Amino acid sequence: MRILITNDDGIDAPGLAVLARIAEDIAGPDGEVWTVAPAFEQSGVGHCINYVKPTMISKLGTRRYAAEGSPADCVLIGVHDVMKDSLPDLVLSGVNRGNNSAENTLYSGTIGGAMEAALQGFPAIALSQYYGPDNRDLDDPFEAAATFGADVVRRILDANPAEDGAYSLFYNVNFPPVPAKAVKGTRLAPQGRRPGVVHGTEPHTSPSGRRFSWIKGGDQRVMAAPGTDAAVNLDGYVSVTPMRADLTAHEIMDQLAGIDT
Repeated sequence: MRILITNDDGIDAPGLAVLARIAEDIAGPDGEVWTVAPAFEQSGVGHCINYVKPTMISKLGTRRYAAEGSPADCVLIGVHDVMKDSLPDLVLSGVNRGNNSAENTLYSGTIGGAMEAALQGFPAIALSQYYGPDNRDLDDPFEAAATFGADVVRRILDANPAEDGAYSLFYNVNFPPVPAKAVKGTRLAPQGRRPGVVHGTEPHTSPSGRRFSWIKGGDQRVMAAPGTDAAVNLDGYVSVTPMRADLTAHEIMDQLAGIDT
């Protein structure tokens, strides 16, 4: 199996090294793991692409490349340039430093990489490691992802649900904020929403008088609805959420039928 990996934390991020080991396990001794990852951190860029400027690519080693672009750019470069003569069988994005559950999903470059892979027609899985007081100070805060990542990916691939949508499936996997020994299992879970949690800003004025603003996330400990991704993560479970790029609110289409003329 040939696997393309990317992330949004950058080519030197420890989570990418964890993902490389997961991918090597999945690919097997006769497989190949290719890396095309951002040269610099790209957290929070979502599904952005560098549409108006070229993206520089640097080869750092055997099947290992850094691109000065977003995770979605990296996937495009991977499948249309670096791996164009030996396309991947699977694209993995992560392992993100921090969760991409609930509303975080909408901002995530990790998710953006997996979404682009799905739009290009490749099986794709995003993986993220929730951080919290029980794991952030461990020698390896990615311990849960490293321990259970390959097994979760295999089970998703083995499930292989029938595709019947115009937009291909991809998967969002979040590992709970606990040591590996405290992981309770895996739960299939819909995307949740942490009530009242929104991104905001913190304004600052520099010594020169210039105005700046830091973008801030909300409280990640707020409980989402029972059974949703963030809720099962905080309860010690790995969450698996099937997703599509279709943003249509299908459930209210009939209620808006009067708009038609």
